[in-house]
Amino acid sequence: MTFEALDLAVRYGRARRRALDGVTMRVPKGTLYAVLGPNGSGKSTLMRALMGVVRPEQGEVKIGGEPTRSWTRRALAQAVGAVPQAEHLAFPLTVRDFVGMGRYPHLGPLRPECEEDRAAIREAMRRCDVADLVDRDTTTLSGGELQRVRIARALAQEPSGLVLDEPTASLDIRHEMTIFRLLRNSADRGMTVLLITHHINLAARFADRFLLLSGGRVAAEGGAGDVFKEEILESVYRWPVAVRADPLSGAPQVTPLQESTAS
Repeated sequence: MTFEALDLAVRYGRARRRALDGVTMRVPKGTLYAVLGPNGSGKSTLMRALMGVVRPEQGEVKIGGEPTRSWTRRALAQAVGAVPQAEHLAFPLTVRDFVGMGRYPHLGPLRPECEEDRAAIREAMRRCDVADLVDRDTTTLSGGELQRVRIARALAQEPSGLVLDEPTASLDIRHEMTIFRLLRNSADRGMTVLLITHHINLAARFADRFLLLSGGRVAAEGGAGDVFKEEILESVYRWPVAVRADPLSGAPQVTPLQESTAS
């Protein structure tokens, strides 16, 4: 499974400025690919375009080498698990039933759950550390618990690719690390993972490649050495930073500076 955007442009309504403007990127199979950038840079729009939720004004999106428009909704749901930034729960469900929704693309209108489906649900809940919440009503969960349950639902699909928008929002340190390690392990097993995140230091530690967006355009793309440069980050985030190698992992770590230090 690969994700590609070719000269992609998206405009909402009659807005003067494009939300995405000429974005080209490719996520190879088995890669953990992090999309970074400040608020309003086009990260969530990129996810919507990849999943066929918004129609590009220009360019093309391909999944598995095929244009998104050529996929049926069911086939796309079987192949790609998606965790959007937020969603509205229309009615109460137990955690187990909510995670079980991830199997719907495989069931069809008549086939009930079989043991293979139940095993996929149990494994997804175990990997996201929500097995002890199995009988809880989703409306009683904390924000962090619900986020982990939503990721478990996507994993229950057993997809070839995974697209996540801020999956560690509202999580504590332990569960942030758990999710990033889970995504790293999933990529190592051959799953293609596209991750949108504001946690640039965790992304630097776990991801293979990076796309840095600014104002809907590509500011930098590639490996850590191509993206985590002080001059690029300062230009994009409009704040002075220092980039140093983490003494434990060796990955680049970004530290915001006080303005007076950089002046």
